[in-house]
Amino acid sequence: MATFFRRKAAAVTLGVLALTLAGGGIAVAQPATKAPAEVAQPGARLSGATGQPPVTAAEAKQARAALKASLAPPASGSVAWAVVASDGTLLQHSANVVSSTRYGTGQYQVLLDYSVVGKAYQATIGTNDQFNVPPAGEIAVAPRNQTPNGVFVQTYSSSGSVSNKPFHLFVAN
Repeated sequence: MATFFRRKAAAVTLGVLALTLAGGGIAVAQPATKAPAEVAQPGARLSGATGQPPVTAAEAKQARAALKASLAPPASGSVAWAVVASDGTLLQHSANVVSSTRYGTGQYQVLLDYSVVGKAYQATIGTNDQFNVPPAGEIAVAPRNQTPNGVFVQTYSSSGSVSNKPFHLFVAN
């Protein structure tokens, strides 16, 4: 009985393979239209968010200077962190964080004194007041374009529009 099922399974597999090849391979259906805005991720539906601002020559120079000033990158398993106000002011930070800048509504850059390429970043909306009750909203974090020691953070209101929010940034080494 087991031999019968084994032969039947082999025949079915061979038949499916033959039909697939005869039919021109396997086709994957592609959606004809883009997903509606209400189903897309918040960053995709925002008209005000156009990506990261370009890096100016002065910012590139500042980033290179910060890299040269590094004593040593943090040891593996350690972290760098920063608490940034909604206006871009660096409120608290670990030793390797150099500066923070607000570019426009909800767009921030945090510079460190070592390359963060290949590191893990996490950001959350938060303040440094004694009760630390953060405002509602959303946040996204990414490597800063053309700046190996920079992290780009973008904050949003709960409705998904770009908005200035204070945040905590964490970089795992």
